[in-house]
Amino acid sequence: MPREHTRTYFLGKLARELELRGLEASLRPDPPSLKVRDPDAALFTETVDCVAMADGWFYRWSWGDVVESAEEPALAADRIVKVFTTGEPRPHPALGDA
Repeated sequence: MPREHTRTYFLGKLARELELRGLEASLRPDPPSLKVRDPDAALFTETVDCVAMADGWFYRWSWGDVVESAEEPALAADRIVKVFTTGEPRPHPALGDA
């Protein structure tokens, strides 16, 4: 399967899981990624993409951290929902782990 089709396939699986949990997920075509938002908090959006790494395909936050294996879209959706619902600050790539 060509690379972009694989990416779109995994993103589609994640979109379904997110929608089952009450979030909206729309596929952006180029490069394939998901724009995720909570319909109750429209100003808070996040982009999640899917990338091939040495150990397989992984969902990744917009700042580059891995969310979860693309083989586990339900676990990835649970982690994304947690960020949207707990109000926990999201890490910023420039700040590292500090």
